[in-house]
Amino acid sequence: MQRRNWLKAVIAVAASAAFGVGLAHADDKVIKVGTIAGPDAQIWQVVQKVAKREGLNVKVIEFNDYVQPNAALDAGDLDANSFQHQPYLDSQIKQRGYKIVNAGLTYISPLGVYSKKLKSLKDVPQGAKIAVPNDPSNENRALLLLQAQGVIKLKAGAGVNGNNATPLDVAENPKKIKLIELDAAQLPRTLADVDAAAINTNFALAAGLQPTKDAIALEDVRSPYANLIAVRIKDKDQPWVKKLVAAYQSEDVRQFLKSEFKGSVVPSF
Repeated sequence: MQRRNWLKAVIAVAASAAFGVGLAHADDKVIKVGTIAGPDAQIWQVVQKVAKREGLNVKVIEFNDYVQPNAALDAGDLDANSFQHQPYLDSQIKQRGYKIVNAGLTYISPLGVYSKKLKSLKDVPQGAKIAVPNDPSNENRALLLLQAQGVIKLKAGAGVNGNNATPLDVAENPKKIKLIELDAAQLPRTLADVDAAAINTNFALAAGLQPTKDAIALEDVRSPYANLIAVRIKDKDQPWVKKLVAAYQSEDVRQFLKSEFKGSVVPSF
């Protein structure tokens, strides 16, 4: 009788241990996040630490192009990715039928308007020359920024939903400004010759310009070109998604963005 009770006790302990291990494994689910090597991967190192404090185990997988992270997420090889803005995600969904969605904003590398002659776009004179990038995506961003600042007004539907605006889409131009289309990399060199120029952050920094200090106008942090965290539609209401977004949108990450990137990467949260 004693031997039988002893065996029951051993079996019960073993079963309890096995059940406990199973529970621990379920609670320790690894969230695989795809991102791009470079600044994005740097930021996710900070996010990982914040997430771990909240009981979320995040594994970061780096990619070297913009195509693979969405394909991997849609296929289930990733749980989330973080590298793209909404217009790019929309185009990928339209082209490839991905069942993925925006779960939360991260940061923006803002396009800004810079000038050696003006302190504000409110001071734009009649017939002013404003240089803008000549590639479709960045020209669209520049025209939307000028519209947001009240300098021009675009035709209805131009510049949104994948319809990149061009100077031909300007419906109202009260100051009769002249839009000069140039290669984006050349724009900083034009500042002595134009009244203002819309310049991407990377080219502005290379020219010694700080977006948050030197720009007379910047894209809003919640512009369509703010980057985001994407997840599969079926996962968007999962508790871990909320935790993951909260870890990114934490004060630790905000301070890291500000101190590490000096205004070239601005929090969108």
